[in-house]
Amino acid sequence: MLGTHLEKSGNWLFTRRSYLPIIFVVVILIAWQDFRFPYGSHTPDRLWDVFCLTISLSGLAVRIATVGHVPKSTSGRNSKKQKANILNTTGMYSVVRNPLYLGNLLTWFGISLFPRIWWLSIILLQAFWLYYERIIFAEEQFLKRKFGQEFTDWDRQTPAFLPKLSSWKAPALPFSLRTALKREYSTLFFIIFCFTAMKEAASLLTTGSLEWNPLWLILFLIGLGQYVLFITLKKHTKLLNVPGR
Repeated sequence: MLGTHLEKSGNWLFTRRSYLPIIFVVVILIAWQDFRFPYGSHTPDRLWDVFCLTISLSGLAVRIATVGHVPKSTSGRNSKKQKANILNTTGMYSVVRNPLYLGNLLTWFGISLFPRIWWLSIILLQAFWLYYERIIFAEEQFLKRKFGQEFTDWDRQTPAFLPKLSSWKAPALPFSLRTALKREYSTLFFIIFCFTAMKEAASLLTTGSLEWNPLWLILFLIGLGQYVLFITLKKHTKLLNVPGR
């Protein structure tokens, strides 16, 4: 049956969802061959940098607004199997069923726009749909079996991907900054790393040499510093641990 096939493939993709999207980096590298600064000027380029980075950071903001309110064993990065102790239906989950994947889309969309190659973003959107459609299907089949009517009611009134802001319900738990930092410090570094690498690739393609922009270099060092700090705190201390989160 089609449903069984979709769920099986979705579970297979679920266990590999942390690193499979990196394949898209190869497509980005191919796209760089056609890179040109717009209109022969660096001013539009700087504005475009800010625009693309803002889109990607908005994806991070969506993820932070989600994970900062959820309880333990939900909305995690587990890749071994589906699990959920409760069904999240408040906060970001009251306006969209898959806020974390929406955040991922915004993050990758900003990255795909950076090279100014129109077909790159189209490929991203198509690949994203095919990839996450199956993961979402498998996840929701698991939730439906576990939570029954509660899931059915939530599913009926909450869109899968396009937020319905009028359905907002206050989060059941207060926002935890420590939980958000613990879960999303790597996402922030990933965004900074991607944009810094693309910026240097643009410099290499247009000038034939690497020309470190001071602002981008500072941004990268800040991102690297926070990554090292939080991974150290996470592995060697309990400072980021919050009971029940």
